Amino acid sequence: MKELEFSNANALVVGHEQIDAMLDEARQSLEKVEKGTGAGNDFLGWVNLPSEISASLISDINETARKLQDKCEVVVCIGIGGSYLGAKAVIEALSDSFAAYRHEPKKTKVVFAGQNIGEDYLFELLDYLSDKKFGIIVISKSGTTTEPAIAFRLLKNKLEERVGKEGAAERIVAVTDASRGALRQMSDEEGYKTFVIPDNVGGRFSVLTPVGLLPIAVAGYDIQALVDGAKAMEETTRSTDYATNPSMLYAATRNALYRAGKKIEILVNFNPKLHYFGEWWKQLYGESEGKDGKGIFPAAVDDSTDLHSMGQWIQDGERTIFETVISVAAPEHETLIPTDNDNLDGLNFLAGKRVDQVNKMAELGTRIAHIDGNVPNLLVTVPALREKYLGELIYFFEKACGISGYLLGVNPFDQPGVEGYKRNMFALLDKPGYEKESAAIKARIAD
Repeated sequence: MKELEFSNANALVVGHEQIDAMLDEARQSLEKVEKGTGAGNDFLGWVNLPSEISASLISDINETARKLQDKCEVVVCIGIGGSYLGAKAVIEALSDSFAAYRHEPKKTKVVFAGQNIGEDYLFELLDYLSDKKFGIIVISKSGTTTEPAIAFRLLKNKLEERVGKEGAAERIVAVTDASRGALRQMSDEEGYKTFVIPDNVGGRFSVLTPVGLLPIAVAGYDIQALVDGAKAMEETTRSTDYATNPSMLYAATRNALYRAGKKIEILVNFNPKLHYFGEWWKQLYGESEGKDGKGIFPAAVDDSTDLHSMGQWIQDGERTIFETVISVAAPEHETLIPTDNDNLDGLNFLAGKRVDQVNKMAELGTRIAHIDGNVPNLLVTVPALREKYLGELIYFFEKACGISGYLLGVNPFDQPGVEGYKRNMFALLDKPGYEKESAAIKARIAD
């Protein structure tokens, strides 16, 4: 089976001449990522991470996952942003689409909290857990990020009521800073099992650290294969030639399109299992590139579903968009379309064909239609939704993101704009230390 492939053959408004003209820039940007000579170089720990993950760490994560599986029917993974999206993306891509509705007493379910402040969501989660044996993976460098901290306080309290403090300590694992922060202090005091978030790996690049690997292992998936796939792509993307470095070619192509006026990139899938992969990708690129008044706006659609909602805009709307399509070469299962004697729906011409054959023709037909509508189309093909190939895909996009950010002329590894809403929220909630901000914002909304 072929490995991940990237094609920019249908880039349309930019051709090979424009992209080739960017080769020196792309190589310089790659060098900044590889050698740590660019802005934000203190957050480049992810670059060589796959090849540096030790067998002992994988073994420790798997053993911890087994202990949680032995004690728990459900494990709640608490985190927000990069502290949950990577794990969610991989688990959803690998899971049975109807796993939530199946009664599988021997399989531990992983659910998520701390990614929102929805009161109904948290109430319903606590109610769901009321008759379940559950544990917690709490992920936070500081332990004070509002959304996960609220969720952890609620869930920790419920777990301690159920099994006592000692029992809770056996069912809580913290993924946090090595030595600092409220969660580290609590973990040391309470005796929680801990894993470290490396200081030099930002949240949106952390899926291949214990942040992502532990929840994925608890869900029952092969984290060694995931890491192996990423490791293979790490090696591939060291090349300084477009022909052999798909991440560099993708980064250069999307920046050439941006310079030609294509301001919006839509990540497209034709497999519903990739919905949360699109959410992970949106954070990776949005948080990395959207700054200094610059940046391609990242959006995502699930086709063919969204062809019946967004399809019209994509086909005929403002021509400021391009698409990157993730195509999955082979599904895991085979389903044939039957013959119907009455043929009232007129679909007997499809009888005997696999559903995936119809889906692939919908994918190809859509790409052709959008190309005809002057929407540049880039194509990423993965052999199947398996751990190894997801590892390749994750690292492909991560490496391209670093290169692309430097091509854009921004620091891809900070996120100064994220703090704006937090300051306002704390001021509105009268958090101690925000007295001046509270007075100012209340006067502003009163006017």
